[in-house]
Order: sequence, then structure tokens, then C-alpha cells
Amino acid sequence: MTLYKIYTNKKNLSIGIALVCLVLVLLFSSCAKDYETVPLGQQSTLDLIFDVHDSAGINAIQYLNNVYNDALISGHNRVGGSNGDYIDAASDDAVSSYTGLSSVEKIAEGAYTATQTNADDIWTASYTTIRAATIFINNIDRVPLKELLPNGELARAAYRSEARFLRAWTYFELLRRYGGVPITKDSVYQLTDNIDLPRESFANTVTYIVSELSDIEDSLRPQEDVNSVNYGRITKGAAMALKAKVLLYAASPLFNGGNIDPSNPLTGYTNYDINRWKLAADAAQDVINLGTYGLVSNYADAFITQAEPIGTNTEAIFWRQNGGNTSVEQTNGPIGYTSAGGNGRTSPTENLVDAFPMSNGLPIDSAGSGYNPNDAYSNRDPRLKATVFYNGVLWLNRPVQTYDGGLDKPGGTLQQTKTGYYMRKFMGNFETVNGSPVYSNTIHDWIYLRYAGVLLDYAEAENEYQGPSNEIYNILFSIRKRAGIDPGVNMNYGLALGMNQDQMRQTIRNERRIEMAFEEQRYWDIRRWKIAADIYSQPLYGLDIQQTSQGELFYNKTIVLQPNFIAPKMYLYPIPYSEVVKNTNMKQNPGW
Repeated sequence: MTLYKIYTNKKNLSIGIALVCLVLVLLFSSCAKDYETVPLGQQSTLDLIFDVHDSAGINAIQYLNNVYNDALISGHNRVGGSNGDYIDAASDDAVSSYTGLSSVEKIAEGAYTATQTNADDIWTASYTTIRAATIFINNIDRVPLKELLPNGELARAAYRSEARFLRAWTYFELLRRYGGVPITKDSVYQLTDNIDLPRESFANTVTYIVSELSDIEDSLRPQEDVNSVNYGRITKGAAMALKAKVLLYAASPLFNGGNIDPSNPLTGYTNYDINRWKLAADAAQDVINLGTYGLVSNYADAFITQAEPIGTNTEAIFWRQNGGNTSVEQTNGPIGYTSAGGNGRTSPTENLVDAFPMSNGLPIDSAGSGYNPNDAYSNRDPRLKATVFYNGVLWLNRPVQTYDGGLDKPGGTLQQTKTGYYMRKFMGNFETVNGSPVYSNTIHDWIYLRYAGVLLDYAEAENEYQGPSNEIYNILFSIRKRAGIDPGVNMNYGLALGMNQDQMRQTIRNERRIEMAFEEQRYWDIRRWKIAADIYSQPLYGLDIQQTSQGELFYNKTIVLQPNFIAPKMYLYPIPYSEVVKNTNMKQNPGW
């Protein structure tokens, strides 16, 4: 496994030490119940990693880097293994272009059970990470680390808090998939221990995660200290933004008033409390009030520009460093550009394309929008062109051809778009080599939390708590202004003034969809909003584009996939059957 290289100025570990670390990570690979027998040499291994004579903390920091690597999984084409699919290809925003039955399509069609879990099941891997993080937390004080933070404080506390953040992040990932889960806190269990741990309630799991994040935020580095030495390390802003995200989920309909099993404390709250929305709004407001983050001027730059040197990407709050490569372009680019390569793995849907407004900010079906179905891509929200390749858009020195028989949709058995669209987001520019265009090396850090998301989190929570306000309108104006939408004579960027709460709710939800497409938002949003059953009851559409011998194009909307949602159980993943069988205290989610 490639290590998460975030601490670049430390000396590389010797091969022997690296192997010891790898053995230790493998040793700790287990879930809440299934642990390996601990060899007699474990203590000496811990003594080597958390060396009481290592004032530079080289071994311990490398161990923490490995925890980063395991906890932070890049979202780029992650589902189904290397060069797989984006999880949003299991929503209404895209389908997989894979010619067989892909793992992400199985998720969209509900083709999984407790015994045959889906490709997004993370239970065992998560508890492996939680255990490893806890070992670091419990042992880092043994290391006489002399490193100081810019404020003069010892760096040890920051490193410990980073591990606590990674543990909290992992619990959040479990929470939104399964509901309440077993919480091990600072315990590291051995095979001889009684480890038939029950699941904590949803409420207790939320409380634990939030309390951990609140406790560590002041000991983490501020964003201002991010530089080439500590690029990628967890910051105070990341802890605050994650707390806001956790509280947003906790306040959302699936868990707050819409519990799929109303009396079951494992699957959500057993009552509705509007004040949960206020907690989420206040937490997001705290991030805004830091004054540290801001929207970058160019929407596309938010995903291909690093946050170092300071000020380059003011939007990134929490991310995994992937470095420069052409992997996203090679995996998802249109297939017809032979000199550059492109496997066209992701096919955005017409459903997503239709969600983008016009450049005047009006929905395409709104009176006065100016939408012309025979010229559907003219005068659209500029984010559409930054998100999707459509027929005729210029790319690599020629127009994309997604009409039947075109260079980018030749037909046959070759993997290619199923919808008439390819994904454009996250891709960099290109260069010309020997007269042919090729993809340029591009930063593909995976951003989990960015400032635009925090703004939308605040807008949503505030609207749910007290309805539309000037602050909410101003947030939407700022996001649309950055997108390049025409402000109009009234400076309202196409938004209707005087919206009621439900109208604002739908506006915010659509803005989230188009602003954050393919960022692992839509897939989870339609679940926490408890609208997935309705969304998945609708077909997913693409375009069949025919070109006549005279070059005239005809666009025909066609069904490419009918998702399946067996409500209500699919709002949460099943606890893996193996866990339920071996742990008598482990209760399965309803319906599984």
C-alpha cells in the first residue's frame, strides 16, 4: 500500500523499520470483535515505534502517517477497487460506464445483503483504523518529541489530536452508513478480553464524536501554519468543520424525526428536536467566523490547486494529499482521444445536467430562462462545463463527439459513455507533445471538506431552524457569483426573492447538487434528507444523439438505468453478518 506522504522533510525510515511498522499495522487489522492473537514480541515492537530515546519521533510519526493513509480514502474512482467508480454513480447523478455489472451499480440496484455486503462496506477496515489510532494516542507520550509548533507549544499534543481526529472521522464514516456503532474509546482490546461490545445509540455516537472534536480543536495546528513541511495535516478548522458536518447529519430528517425504526435508538433519535438544526448552524457559523477560509475565484481551481503555499487554495479545509498525476483524466476522460488516453468510466446523467440553471441563474424550465432544447448547452451555468463533457464542447483541440458513431461514442463493446456525457470535474489542463495533446500532471488531492460546503451546511441548517434569511441569500449569492452566474439587474443571481422555507429548502438542495457534484455529497444527501426512495423510483436518463448525413443532430432522451431502493432498510447499511453471528450483543439494522 502506498503510504500517505504528508510529512516530507523527515528522513525516510530504514527498510527494517518500515517492515516493523507494516507488521504492526497488519497485527492490528481487526474489527470490534475479531482480533488477531497478540505475539509475545508486541511490546518490543511498540518500544521500537514509540522509542523513548527518539527525540525526533521519526518512527512514531511514520506510524501516524500510516494511520492517515488508512483512515483517509481518496474518493476518486474508489468503489470497486482501483479504477473503479465514484460513489455518486450510485445516485441519480451518474452511472458507471463499465460494460459489466459494476460494484456501484449493485449498490444503486440494492443487490447486496448482510452476508454479501456492498463495495462501500467499511466496517472491518474502520475498526482496524480506530485501533491503530488509539494505539498512537495511548503511546505518543512515551516519545521525548522536541518538535515545537510555531506558537512555541510542543508538537506532541497536535500529533495526538490528529490521531483523535482520524478516529472521530472514522466513527463518522461508520455513523452515516450504519447508525450507532460500538465505541472503544481509548481501550485496545486483546483476544483474551471480553469484547462482545454492543452498539452505542445513535445519540451517544454523535455525542462522542462531537465531544472528541471539541476537545481537540485548540491543540491542532491553525490553517495559517500549513506549509510544505506539514501539508495535509489535520488543522483546527478541519475539526470545527467536521463537527458542523456531524451535527448537520444528526439534525437531518433520516435521524431527526424520520428514524426508519422510530423507537430504535440505534438508527436515529427517537424524537424530533428543531434545536439540533441550530447546533449545526452554530457550528458552521463558527467555521465561517474564523475568517480563515474563502471561495477561490475560479470554481475549477478549487479541486486542482493545493492549499500550500498559504493562500493558494483558501477553500480546502480537510483533504487527502494525492499529489500530481493524470489518473482522474486517464480513468474518466472521453475515450476517443488516443494520444491522451481516456477510459470514460463515469457517465453523468441527464438528470444531473438538467439540474444546472442557465447563466442568468434561472432553472431551465422557468419562464424567461432562455433555455433552448435544440441548443441545450448555450448560456448555461458555467459550472456545467466545468463538471460535464457534453457533445460539441472543445477538449484537447477538438469538439467532443458523443453522438452515435462519433469518436467518443463509437459503439461496440468498448467501455464508453452510456448517457452521452463524460465527467469533466477534477481534471486539469493539457499540453501538446510532438504535435499531439496529452494530459498534464495535475493535483488530485481529494477534498472531504471545503468552504463552499460549510457555507451550504450553514444555509441548510439555518433555513431548517428559522426559515429564509438575508444571511442565507447572501451565501447563495456568493456561491453563484463565484460560479460566474449573471447577477441580473436586481443582483439576485436568478434566485426568487421572498421564498418560503420549503422553496428555500429545494433551492439549497439543488445548489448543493450542482456545486458539489461527484464530491460524495449527493449520495449521502439523498439519504440523510430521506428522499432516496423517491429519487430511486425515477429512471436515470441519458441522451441518444443521432447525426444525419448532412451533419444535423437529433437529441433523444432515453432511460439508461432504473435504480432500486427497498425502503426503508436501505437508508442504512446492514451490519456485516459475520459481526452479528460472533457478537451476541450486536444488533442488526432493521430489515436486514
